[in-house]
Amino acid sequence: MKKGFIKRLIANQYTLIDVETKEEVIAFARGKLRYMKLDEDNSFYRQLTKKTKKEQKIMQVSPKVGDYVYYDDAEDQVLIMEILPRKNDLVRPDVCNVDQVLLVFSAVRPDFSLFLLDKFLLILNQERLTPVIVISKIDLIDMDSLNLIKEDMKYYESIGYEVYYVNSKQRIGIDVLAHIFKDKITVLAGQTGVGKSTLLNALLPGLDLKTQEISEALGRGKHTTRHTELYLFNQGFIVDTPGFSKIEFLIFHVDEIKTFYPDFVQLSENCRFTTSCLHLNEPDCAVKEAVSKGEILATRYENYVQFCEEVKNQKEKY
Repeated sequence: MKKGFIKRLIANQYTLIDVETKEEVIAFARGKLRYMKLDEDNSFYRQLTKKTKKEQKIMQVSPKVGDYVYYDDAEDQVLIMEILPRKNDLVRPDVCNVDQVLLVFSAVRPDFSLFLLDKFLLILNQERLTPVIVISKIDLIDMDSLNLIKEDMKYYESIGYEVYYVNSKQRIGIDVLAHIFKDKITVLAGQTGVGKSTLLNALLPGLDLKTQEISEALGRGKHTTRHTELYLFNQGFIVDTPGFSKIEFLIFHVDEIKTFYPDFVQLSENCRFTTSCLHLNEPDCAVKEAVSKGEILATRYENYVQFCEEVKNQKEKY
């Protein structure tokens, strides 16, 4: 068998790049491939309900963009025979083995949202993925409003996140971005209509991806990307994925959330209840004290509290 890397997925048809020859191959998944016996230490195992089953179980696993696979081209139809272990696995966007995620947020249309930013960062930290934040459409917002966004983003820069500002249509800020893609698989993620396809067109002018204006009535964009594909750029790959506006995290216990806030983790050593403090109602909480002093962005803490409520109130899945 030969080894390949999945570059594109349209319907049930996979485009592979052969690891040795670098040639592209069109392949299909072998029928029995989709059902695998897994235990919880397997890289394909995902906890989908609060009550995790510890025993081995049969789970449906489909190849996805970013997978390394073994394939057989001995017959007329090339078949994917085996999926190799994944280092990470996203559900939405549906890709794996990713090095970093370019989180694209528009300054306006749709309006910039710190709530969505914190939710994305929570999910990416849970998946151990490195986020890079890009604020697009800076040409469509007045300078005073943009400066307010930049003021909030200074906090995120202070805790280690890279932040870039771009006007994709006029290619302003695009050249500064180029270095971050080298030797990495990068996913573009963000709400529908924030300008992911426009940004990709600025990075890769030959693609000419379809873009669509924001619906004035709905305040959001329509889906323009119809499939998941991986593009070669600056010795790395960029993944364009179908847009989405609803994101969910697979967190079942409220005490997990704080572990995905690096700024909270650092301060928690100074809480009275260092390991058990949820930073909600506990006395002598270093995180709450930092919020009151303005050392943590108030909206970030408010969003944290809301995420905790979401997890507490979510319906159990069986």
